[in-house]
Amino acid sequence: MAEKVSKTLVWLVVGLAVMIFPGQALAGTVRLAVLGDSLTAGWMLSAQEAFPAVLERELRAKGYDVSVLNFGVSGDTSADGLARMDAVIAAKPQGVILELGANDGLRGLEPAQVQVNLEAIITGMDKARVPVLLAGMMSLAGMGRAYSEEFSQVFSGLAKKHHLAFYPFFLEGVAGNPALTLPDGLHPNAQGVEVMVKGILPTVEAFLKSLGR
Repeated sequence: MAEKVSKTLVWLVVGLAVMIFPGQALAGTVRLAVLGDSLTAGWMLSAQEAFPAVLERELRAKGYDVSVLNFGVSGDTSADGLARMDAVIAAKPQGVILELGANDGLRGLEPAQVQVNLEAIITGMDKARVPVLLAGMMSLAGMGRAYSEEFSQVFSGLAKKHHLAFYPFFLEGVAGNPALTLPDGLHPNAQGVEVMVKGILPTVEAFLKSLGR
């Protein structure tokens, strides 16, 4: 009888701890933040169709206890993302997927400046001890071959220099496919987001394992 009472008291204490300290009850949940632009914000899509939500759904289906926070803002350049870095750090994620540069490329901004901005984000995250998975981007073909090559090398170069988890092209399998993009031909539709998530998923899984999850 005493043993039963003792066990009951233990479970009552555990239950009270969960109610009083709900954050600790979710201590095992990995928080990933996606710092990006309209490609992650979910331009013209519902919140549940946006990249972060679909990524979270697919990771949870594979058994990962993960929450993916959407820090995508439509129209943002790498400089805009840098300005928002502290807000991302304040959310205390265990890891960040960095997806910026598409708008820089569309505007023909200097690749060297894009590199400076992205590197500032990477080093800022490093100081805050937040690992980064870098998503690469390509510029439009109309920008010229020289610009396109220099632009794409920004991402691979940063990944190599800082030993980052790296996915070479965020829009892999979607860019240029009318069936997977909105009428503007640039942004993914809901089906396109599914393809993007499927493509990057192995890289994200490896990233989570590097975090010890």
